[in-house]
Amino acid sequence: MSLIQLYDTTLRDGTQAEDISFLVADKIRVAEKLDELGIHYIEGGWPGSNPKDISFFREIKKVRLTQAKVAAFGSTRRAKTTPDKDNNIRTLIQAEPDTVTIFGKTWDFHVREALRISLEENLELINDSLAYLKNHVGEVVYDAEHFFDGYKANPDYALQTLKAAEAAGVDCIVLCDTNGGTLPHEIPAIMEKVRATVATPLGIHAHNDSECAVANSLMAVACGAVHVQGTINGFGERCGNANLCSIIPALKLKFGHECISDEQLKTLRILSRTIYEMANLIPNKHQPYVGNSAFAHKGGVHVSAIQRHPETYEHIRPELVGNVTRVLVSDLSGRSNILAKAEQFNINLDSKDPLTQEILENIKDLENRGFQFEGAEASFELLMRRALGTLRHYFSVIGFRVIDSKRHEEEKPSSEATVQVKVGGRIEHTAAEGNGPVNALDHALRKALESFYPQLRDVRLFDYKVRVLPAGKGTASMTRVLIESGDKTSRWGTVGVSDNIIDASYQALVDALLYKLVKDQEQAG
Repeated sequence: MSLIQLYDTTLRDGTQAEDISFLVADKIRVAEKLDELGIHYIEGGWPGSNPKDISFFREIKKVRLTQAKVAAFGSTRRAKTTPDKDNNIRTLIQAEPDTVTIFGKTWDFHVREALRISLEENLELINDSLAYLKNHVGEVVYDAEHFFDGYKANPDYALQTLKAAEAAGVDCIVLCDTNGGTLPHEIPAIMEKVRATVATPLGIHAHNDSECAVANSLMAVACGAVHVQGTINGFGERCGNANLCSIIPALKLKFGHECISDEQLKTLRILSRTIYEMANLIPNKHQPYVGNSAFAHKGGVHVSAIQRHPETYEHIRPELVGNVTRVLVSDLSGRSNILAKAEQFNINLDSKDPLTQEILENIKDLENRGFQFEGAEASFELLMRRALGTLRHYFSVIGFRVIDSKRHEEEKPSSEATVQVKVGGRIEHTAAEGNGPVNALDHALRKALESFYPQLRDVRLFDYKVRVLPAGKGTASMTRVLIESGDKTSRWGTVGVSDNIIDASYQALVDALLYKLVKDQEQAG
């Protein structure tokens, strides 16, 4: 099958998303990661629009990329000036990228209302902007902005704009669904008309406002596009851009197109999560291919089937994209879930062992009380070890007290916790302050235990979630606390449930510290 060129615009279109901003150093690191994945083009930004992007193009020259070409983005020249005098065009050339991509108006409505020039004049500025760039830059890509909307409004004129770009000798013409309103069934007929009009290689740039960006991109490839633009994790303005984390495996595993190597594909999940971390966003666990839940199975029938033949409920093998099959444990679970989970934790369980049924009944009872183990696999492992009698008794908490006080109306409340723990025959009694009662309790627990187990200093609390369980009791309702903790090498989730939020937090905190000790002991021997 043909080679499909992957064009990433995370550093330009992706940063237009709400809540996303990268420093220049971040952008350099993202570019390096994209190059390692095998992306062919990395759009670094619009050097004519802000100093940060100018700095990026200066700094990226110091980086040795393996294969990716660096692209600079801009627009056609302004009306009533020539390309050589247009500051945007000059800045693109001065950035010295491998490739320049500029967009131009395709929709007659935009030409009249946004640019306020004649349709003929728009054709001229498309053509001479691209021709000028072709004389100064090795490779030029033309983004036909709003092409699909423009074609539906005035097909003859939309095709004329593409002819103007082709006449300038552009290397690729990219059809843009800028407003994201096109549906997949509309793509084939439009692509057929375009291919009959121009011979230049075609690309697709889709936005996700109708939740069709990935589908539209794949449909365009099926209709002859050889260049696909998108962003990692679908970052982008409004509802985002086409998600390359879904497009890449679909192109390679389902279409059979060459785009990246098998080994590079296996790094897709970790790249996705790295970009989330750099953007300071929580990864979308339900994201196809790379999300934590993409290959997670909860129903007992499903689990039983995938253990025999994974393809019964998995459309690809998760390892191909660097993911793994996960078995979730819940009140929907059967024996097969328990056995699969035990195997994952290297715990020997027999399907005929009465203990397996006992664990299952215990889980169902706990979930009926409000516990949830999908995001708290560490608590689940500890539960199984307790049932099997294999959990070492590292410590016991004799008791704790948490005091919240507010002495003056203008002051913030202060929080203090005291804890008594017993390790072996020794009792440790400590106190600590914190930013709120849970934080104070966390500090006091650690302070009491770290003298016995110094490795607990490595534990960090990454996420803390409180859910009020529906019971119609108002402030007396049960609460579920989910905590995500981790150290330098891994993360784990723990859970606590109580009608007292401090007690629920205490349960999850103790499990988090206990799991660290269990994990370290296993690794040590």
